[in-house]
Amino acid sequence: MDYKRITLLSGHYGSGKTNIAVNMAEELRTMRERVAVADLDIVNPYFRTRDSEDELKEAGIRMIVSEYANSNLDIPALPQEMYALVDDRGLSSVVDVGGDDRGALALGRIAPAIREEQDYDMFLVVNLYRPLTPDPDAVLEVMAEIETASGLPFTGIINNSNLGAETSPEDVLRTVPAAEEIARRTGLPLVLTCAEKCVARELEGKVCNLFPMHLQKRPV
Repeated sequence: MDYKRITLLSGHYGSGKTNIAVNMAEELRTMRERVAVADLDIVNPYFRTRDSEDELKEAGIRMIVSEYANSNLDIPALPQEMYALVDDRGLSSVVDVGGDDRGALALGRIAPAIREEQDYDMFLVVNLYRPLTPDPDAVLEVMAEIETASGLPFTGIINNSNLGAETSPEDVLRTVPAAEEIARRTGLPLVLTCAEKCVARELEGKVCNLFPMHLQKRPV
């Protein structure tokens, strides 16, 4: 994948943004010297990404997290470290924006600098198996809410439709037409279809722009 300096991932709850962010950061680290993965998700605690903390540190990937994760503040102040995403133009980053207007509003604090630099992608992560985003109409409604709150337009669609550990290759294939319809209706490219590595092996040659992923370890 051809990464911009800043890659933003947003979408509804449970769409799998955190897993994608970790995998993208690891891939990006093979291409660039200084890489960060950042979390603007202030609804879900950051421990989900911290499940991969050791492997990220081993790979030389910086982690940036809002101290207001899981707080009740509607529009939290950003910690100073978060401004490195826009102030340090030698740093490439993957940012989990979160699945809520508050995460998008937090993004809005640095959106002017992102627009000024014009070296970003913001991808809408879609999981069509989630109950609140079962079809293109519901996804487009979420998309409009996030764009309004963040002040940034999306630049592409990522299909991460899955049923967790029960996901089969057929489950992924079944969602491709709807993901393509979302892309057609928005005029945006369908940049990736994600799948766990074992599932992805069975999808080779059947899905364009396939992104094999390892899934995060869960605490025991």
